[in-house]
Amino acid sequence: MSGHSKWATIKHQKGAKDKARGKLFAKILRQVEVAAREGGGDPETNATLRTMYQKARDASVPSDTIERAIKRGTGELEGVTYESITYEGYAPGGVAVLVEVLTDNRNRTGSEVRATFSKLGGSMAEPGAVAWQFERKGSVLVDRKADEDELMLAALDAGAEDLADDGEAWRVTTSPTELHKVRTAVEEAGMKIESADLQLIPTTVINLDSAESAKKVLRLIDTLDEHDDVQNVFANFDISDEILAEVSVGA
Repeated sequence: MSGHSKWATIKHQKGAKDKARGKLFAKILRQVEVAAREGGGDPETNATLRTMYQKARDASVPSDTIERAIKRGTGELEGVTYESITYEGYAPGGVAVLVEVLTDNRNRTGSEVRATFSKLGGSMAEPGAVAWQFERKGSVLVDRKADEDELMLAALDAGAEDLADDGEAWRVTTSPTELHKVRTAVEEAGMKIESADLQLIPTTVINLDSAESAKKVLRLIDTLDEHDDVQNVFANFDISDEILAEVSVGA
């Protein structure tokens, strides 16, 4: 698994204590709203909304708050219209970065994302320059206490593609269309789901072989991730467990 996946897992595990939990809720609800606007308000017929709804519940967003976001998306309640944009760029060391945003002001957000890349040693890239290095997959994080063999059996029988040890959790990889089915199978097998979402997985990775280079890349990614309009940040780097432990001390 890529170092970014390990880093994302660590961030997920400490998410319950995150001071910016309100910001996390706002980002997830924006995704729910857009999914409802684009595919309708019924999670049973809108697979993207179903995934976003469950993502919100995993984050402990109240059900009535999620329902209001759906109604804003379908027009039953007044809301802001958000535009989905993906920015491409490079972090220090040539690491490829994809930034997914939902914004009501393309010019403002584009300018701020570009400034963040420039300030922290990266650069923006032309559309298509980076995206080809990633493929969209379903990703299910399962509580580390789950038995590996039982998890593998349940996940693979439901159509999962891979199972990996992310240190803090098990990560099950699926095709985008099998995400809900695999999640359901794992839950029915009695295992606790930490999160389930669609991710962009790098097809090749760049090894960051020093704490200094890792800190530069992670600083850029974390700063981008903190932006209110940014929903997801994906990158194609790999970090050894030893270096990751060093740079994540106190994170």
